Amino acid sequence: MTAVISELISYPVKGCAGVWLSETGLGYAGLAHDRGFLVVDENGTFRSQRRDPRLALIRPAIDTCGERLTLRAPGFDDLRIAVDLASPRREVDLFGQRYRGIDQGDAPAEWLSSVLGKASRLVRVPPEHDRVTDGRTPGTSGYADSSAVHVISRASLDELNRRLNGPPIPMSRFRPNIVIDGWDEPHLEDRVHRMVVGDAELGYAKLAIRCAVTLVDQRSGGKSGPEPLRTLATYRRAAAGGVAFGAKFSVLRPGTLAVGDAPTVPIWADSQLSENVPG
Repeated sequence: MTAVISELISYPVKGCAGVWLSETGLGYAGLAHDRGFLVVDENGTFRSQRRDPRLALIRPAIDTCGERLTLRAPGFDDLRIAVDLASPRREVDLFGQRYRGIDQGDAPAEWLSSVLGKASRLVRVPPEHDRVTDGRTPGTSGYADSSAVHVISRASLDELNRRLNGPPIPMSRFRPNIVIDGWDEPHLEDRVHRMVVGDAELGYAKLAIRCAVTLVDQRSGGKSGPEPLRTLATYRRAAAGGVAFGAKFSVLRPGTLAVGDAPTVPIWADSQLSENVPG
């Protein structure tokens, strides 16, 4: 079976639900609108499902031009806003790094505070955002944890579920941008040094080191036990610490991606799991 992209998912608001796409543009910062917005507390520190799992219940939608954002959550009226790019910038804190964001006003702040039960505000990454991400292939991204594009193969998830002593884990727990189906062995994404798909090209940056977000049921917004981290710890420990599942990539050449596109790998590398690659 030829390997193909089986899913494309963008997450317009970091930590909130994804948007499944049949086709999308890919820029240097990742899939169109991916992690372009950030929910922060009153001090500007980002909110994450690590501490605020109810973020998973918020379903964003954004128009193609990125001018109008809709937020939905069970039990709350939909909120529609015009995206503000003109207001003064404010500092935001993402994993201890200081960036700038454009506050989107009181209406989304009040809506998010009601849904999450905590004082919150919504900021948008400014056009002049010049973040540089690390890894084997440096790049950029919006408010993603690190590199612009997160790739997981279906074979990797199948191997994890084969090892689990319990119900299977859905792919949504890992919040990938690109899911690849058709590779005949798990974790081949670890060994991709360069990937060409459509008219775009990606370069390997680092392993995806997993955290407590994988414990959150993305449908209910609640934590659901020790899996998959407990099982991953038995066979996917990374030299740099933590457990790895999936890989992060920087964008070398922008383009357009579509479900059904067949990726080609002109350069393969040895397994990265034993290397001291930052996560």
